[in-house]
Amino acid sequence: MAVNAAPVRRKRPIVETRLDALFNTESISALLNHNDDALRHSDLSAGYFVAEQAFGNLVPQIRPWRDWLGDRGFSFELTYKGEGMANVGGGLSRGMDYVHDLRVSMLFDLGRLAGLNGWYLHGIIMNREGRQVGWDHVGERNVLLTEVWSIHGPAAARLADLYVEKSFLHNRININMGRIALTHTYATSVLLCTFMTQCSAPMAIREPAGWSVYPKTSWGGTVRFRPTRDLTLRTGIYRIGPKPQDNTGWAWGSETTTGIQTPVEVTWEPFFGPRKLPGHYKLGYGHDTSPYPDLIGAVPAAYAAIIHAHREKPRDTFYVEADQMVYRKHGEYQMAGGYLLAGYIHNTPSISSFADEFYFGASLLGLIPHRPFDRFGVMYSYYQMSPRLTYGQSLRQSAGLALGPYVTGPQTHSAILEAYYGIPVTPGLVMTPEFEYVMRPGETSVIPNAMLVGLKVIANL
Repeated sequence: MAVNAAPVRRKRPIVETRLDALFNTESISALLNHNDDALRHSDLSAGYFVAEQAFGNLVPQIRPWRDWLGDRGFSFELTYKGEGMANVGGGLSRGMDYVHDLRVSMLFDLGRLAGLNGWYLHGIIMNREGRQVGWDHVGERNVLLTEVWSIHGPAAARLADLYVEKSFLHNRININMGRIALTHTYATSVLLCTFMTQCSAPMAIREPAGWSVYPKTSWGGTVRFRPTRDLTLRTGIYRIGPKPQDNTGWAWGSETTTGIQTPVEVTWEPFFGPRKLPGHYKLGYGHDTSPYPDLIGAVPAAYAAIIHAHREKPRDTFYVEADQMVYRKHGEYQMAGGYLLAGYIHNTPSISSFADEFYFGASLLGLIPHRPFDRFGVMYSYYQMSPRLTYGQSLRQSAGLALGPYVTGPQTHSAILEAYYGIPVTPGLVMTPEFEYVMRPGETSVIPNAMLVGLKVIANL
């Protein structure tokens, strides 16, 4: 495949299968398009979630071997993702950190391998190494400034997703069951994952314990169906435990269960005009039954008689996300054009570090002549901390008590401006220069605003 050729759409090991609609009609999209030619003939959402940007492979010579294995029921991708980010101004200190993710994504066709027609087994084994630049040089420990990072630290061979998938009623209902990262299924998209600070989902989704974020997985499952051609509904139930447990992903028996997460997400997928510009408009909700303490923390003795911590309670998360293609270039596939995108997330404020987050930005294709598949992205994101967290820290500060490690004052809010320019160098290799401007690192005004530059490399081997 030449660099300037349109990427070929194909099923990848971690991509959900196509869904057909239960009823061959549109919902409110019928008000936008009044002729049959405007109506969709395919599932726009198939594969529209976290995926790699590097189309093709660096070693095409092994394609016949890949095809031979695929014909016998086994497909795989070997992917390297490396990110180096340097703080060049402000923050705590100047310096650079490097992180990488080396993964093998596997798909087993159980019909060909074991006679279980229509069943697939998905698996990901990965290695992550490196350090977080926000921790070391910026003074930001709540918002991750690189995509590739994990609260678990490095693991030589971590087992991530491992689940089975099956479609029923002629591809009208799809289920997956097993160990799954929720942010590979909910509140995510391939567009969001072109941004370091938003992949695989916005930070206010990733941070709460109830939303297992790659590579952390949870036992559970999701059912997905399309009532009409332009609506997709997914819901599931997952067992929840503390995120720092099980650094390897293999120690299933040692995990602690604190509650159940029940996410629900509905996606409206209209398209506009004769060029069929697609949009994805998501409304989601998750209820985590785990008991969480009031973030006010320890109340100083001077205030203990009049101020009390709230009782433990479960957490609710609401989110709205939207993206809309505004122009199309170089093909009919979903990413062949420029998008505007925005979102808002709200968590139960008294028990969630991030009470609110909103973001807006653009992801634009082919802005420079003769570079039709380069992609430019820019995004502003704002993070509001829990008011109870801020209140408790203010009480301890006024009482002359320590606020805790790495906390420079009562934490209120922060914001990040991120920009990137993705360059497909050759089939299987994308290089992306990155820029970030971090406002109020540590969610206070004590640490100077920080400026970061870096490079992300994605290679499919």
